[in-house]
Amino acid sequence: MHIILNGEPAELHGATLADLIAQAAPQKPFAVAVNTEFVAKSAYAQTRLHENDKIDIVRPVVGG
Repeated sequence: MHIILNGEPAELHGATLADLIAQAAPQKPFAVAVNTEFVAKSAYAQTRLHENDKIDIVRPVVGG
């Protein structure tokens, strides 16, 4: 399935956000938004992705 991951085209080998996290293996800590909607970690396995969904995996910015 084709998705947009952090603004770049990507191929997802799976169907859920948990599959994408396993595939991308982002460095912790991180937060995830699907089509600009924040997704709680507890919902990754139940969040089904669809063709051309826009997923952003971001790391928090620390400092002041």
